[in-house]
Amino acid sequence: MSAPRVFISHASEDKDRFVVDFARRLRENGVDAWLDQWEMKPGDSLVDKIFEEGLKQARAVIVVLSKVSVLKPWVREELNASMVNRISRGTKLIPVVIDECDVPESLRSTVWQRVDDVKDYGESLQRILSAIFDVSDKPSIGKAPARFVGAEPLIPGLSRVDDLALRVIARLVVDEDSGIVEWDRLRTEASLREVPQQELLDSLEILEQHYLLKIGRVIGAPLSHLVLTDFGFQQYAEAYVDDYQDVVNQIAALLVNENVRQNDILAGRVKKPVSFVDFVLNLMEGNNHIKVSKSIGGQSHVWEVSASLRRALQQG
Repeated sequence: MSAPRVFISHASEDKDRFVVDFARRLRENGVDAWLDQWEMKPGDSLVDKIFEEGLKQARAVIVVLSKVSVLKPWVREELNASMVNRISRGTKLIPVVIDECDVPESLRSTVWQRVDDVKDYGESLQRILSAIFDVSDKPSIGKAPARFVGAEPLIPGLSRVDDLALRVIARLVVDEDSGIVEWDRLRTEASLREVPQQELLDSLEILEQHYLLKIGRVIGAPLSHLVLTDFGFQQYAEAYVDDYQDVVNQIAALLVNENVRQNDILAGRVKKPVSFVDFVLNLMEGNNHIKVSKSIGGQSHVWEVSASLRRALQQG
């Protein structure tokens, strides 16, 4: 790709104090800066050189505006309304203001780049380069926070944040085989980190009102910990665990047909975490299908299977 050509319109009085150094720095940064003292040779046609080589082939025209240049007849001619319109049709027009001066009327609707110090203008130069190369320093659009995107909540009555909080808590309880989720642990979850604290606390309270969670509270802190209820697990699993009903049927079959009664053995057979199986057993016990005894250390033993579970399995 060839270097973009830029024509620099200026007053000769501004050459030494700014324009020559500015043009040199443009060239050092990949811009073919067109400056009359570098391009004009004895005998050259002024009109041909400026309009055919300078302006016609320029991607941008930089107009250096100073107290001196705005008074120059030649600069005023370059900046009259018809010339600005001619330039703007195919070329970017970049006013660079190096003094406090009256900006010509024809440029007042164009965004200027101000240079406050002609000896130190690195930041201004970078903005001018961005304009020449048509590159924006505007950050790209990132991914929206999880609470604003994705499908609508599958559990009725919940907002996106409610639903997200329940899914995170259920995942932590099941995957980490933990009966509770500490508040500090919940706040470290990436998908909840950007949720304002009060908004998250409101959601947890709503989940408790829906009997999906139990909140452990402590004086001096927003809360202590969270417990996923059996109903909360059931609502989560039915909505978001694709094979949930198949796993429930498998557990029922193992209990009825193969007399498998230990939670850890059931978990191995259905390839689910022990905590997942414990929730299923709790729900079965709540429906009077089984009776379960629990021992210290997390072991559960199904010591009675009712006729209702056998019938439910047969009716499948």
